Amino acid sequence: MDDPRPETLPSFEDTTDFDDADRGFVAALVPGVVKAADGRTVWDDDAYGFLDGECPDTAHPGLWRQGRLCSRQGLYEVTEGIYQVRGLDMSNMTLVEGERGVVVVDPLISVETAAAALALYREHRGERPVTGVIYTHSHGDHFGGVRGVLPHGAEEGVPILAPAGFLEHAVSENVYAGNAMSRRATFMYGMGLPKGPRGQIGTGLGQGGSTGTISLIPPTVDITRTGQEETVDGVRIVFQLTPGTEAPAEMNFLFPDHRALCLAENATHTMHNVLTLRGAVVRDSRIWAHYLDEAIEYFHGRYDVGFASHHWPTWGHDAVVRFLGEQRDLYAYLHDQTLRLLNEGHTGPEIAELIQLPPALEKAWHARGYYGSLSHNSKAVYQRYLGWYDGNPAHLWEHPPAALARRYVDLAGGPAAALARARGYAEEGDLRFAATLLNHLVFADPEDAAAKETLAGVYERLGFGAENATWRNFYLRGAQELREGVVLDVVDMTNPEMARALTVPMLIDSLAVRIDGPRAWDDDLTLDLVLTDGPGGPGAPGGAVTRRLTLSRGALTHRELSGPPRSPAGLTLTLDKERLLGLLAGRDPAELGVGVDGDPALLARLFSYVTTPDPGFPVVTP
Repeated sequence: MDDPRPETLPSFEDTTDFDDADRGFVAALVPGVVKAADGRTVWDDDAYGFLDGECPDTAHPGLWRQGRLCSRQGLYEVTEGIYQVRGLDMSNMTLVEGERGVVVVDPLISVETAAAALALYREHRGERPVTGVIYTHSHGDHFGGVRGVLPHGAEEGVPILAPAGFLEHAVSENVYAGNAMSRRATFMYGMGLPKGPRGQIGTGLGQGGSTGTISLIPPTVDITRTGQEETVDGVRIVFQLTPGTEAPAEMNFLFPDHRALCLAENATHTMHNVLTLRGAVVRDSRIWAHYLDEAIEYFHGRYDVGFASHHWPTWGHDAVVRFLGEQRDLYAYLHDQTLRLLNEGHTGPEIAELIQLPPALEKAWHARGYYGSLSHNSKAVYQRYLGWYDGNPAHLWEHPPAALARRYVDLAGGPAAALARARGYAEEGDLRFAATLLNHLVFADPEDAAAKETLAGVYERLGFGAENATWRNFYLRGAQELREGVVLDVVDMTNPEMARALTVPMLIDSLAVRIDGPRAWDDDLTLDLVLTDGPGGPGAPGGAVTRRLTLSRGALTHRELSGPPRSPAGLTLTLDKERLLGLLAGRDPAELGVGVDGDPALLARLFSYVTTPDPGFPVVTP
């Protein structure tokens, strides 16, 4: 990549990370492949065996090194009574041995990989039952595999701990905007790319995400404050709430009897994302630094090892303090310097070119941008404070991409002239502007095969030079789709297992975001749901409640009625949450045994406005 600043890499002679990544190794899963019940491969760590070789010229040496570390796979002892399974998904599963069984922390992405990880642990530590589950935070790679460790019926009496707000944020990220996020995740994680020196070599945070069955069991114990202590199966745990850091709902916690500190995903061996490229709520790097500083002081002297939900542990109290201090300063510096430059009048793209880490952080392997990057993180800080608009009136009402592209191509003298100029920029090494110009050509005419192939070649070169794994994956997946078209390989985050975990208000909200507003502009209907099993579904407190749905001016809103309504609904349905799920899946009310009072046609009318988003919408073409 044509960055004019010289790159300073840390010393490759320092093997501390490799020593720590191998420490405590018990056994690997052989072969390192996990399959679904239908025989489909949902995880294959063995595919990364090529990383044992020398770094080729199609990969950044820092990213190649990170891939070698992340591809290590197996069961590892962290300290007496605490084990981790690494390399069987993007995240780690941690297992803490209790009096009767084992407490599982973060059961991976998929049911299949979680079950394989638990089986590997049991093979070497005995058939201990799962006696507790902890979700460190609200991202799918830390709860999606829970049914692999607690199959249906096994969760009875098993506490499931999570930070306050966990379910709300898990839903808002994975359901409300789930289709767009899933599509963009195929680029971010390089899904569908071949594993190899010219393809996907990891994500910087792990090697990739499994593609099995997603599940979710709602928490039964909320962690609401720092200093809260819980005992699960005889295991004492002291919590630190860290909301608004790497996730909106997240927490660190100490196992005092093991002298071990879990750092969730707040401190890993990479610069993380302030705004992930697949899309998310912008994170607060200022508060992130604050909570890391709080962790240093709050837990001081009470641990000998620090471990996280990704990567490998750090041993030795002083080494953990140094690691946390450098991670703290990384996010604080990123935040403060972006604000300094922002207040001097620089825009997000300008700040991304100006900002540079101090040498002490630039030379720390764990502060390198394998997953997040200084460039897109500084733009995210700008976005958090000032939004998408940079204040320049020329950018206030620009044409959308395809219309803008046609004008640029016309200005350049037509497609042939623009293509020649773009190739010239690429030959001169200005890949960034070549990509910009070629992208205009493709958006002006998506059938221009020469422009698409030339752009694919430029994306490929940009990917090969990227130290950041997610940038590499975006570039290479973009090149692949330009050449081969869209391949549907998104992970399904809207399956029945996920839906059952949602509260009734969440289910209605997920319906509301799919209403075709323009088609519903002129309709006006009111529908009451009398929920016989309480406001949240089975096991929720309280008796029957009534929730009123109103479609008005193209918007579907809802509220719980606290008394008799001022006006009757056009249709009242009496049902429990399971029957509501059946209705949302398209089943007939009579078939489900739903009580119907009023005009049943209103339900069909409401559902007629519900859209189904395309999981393969175009990204690199208009």
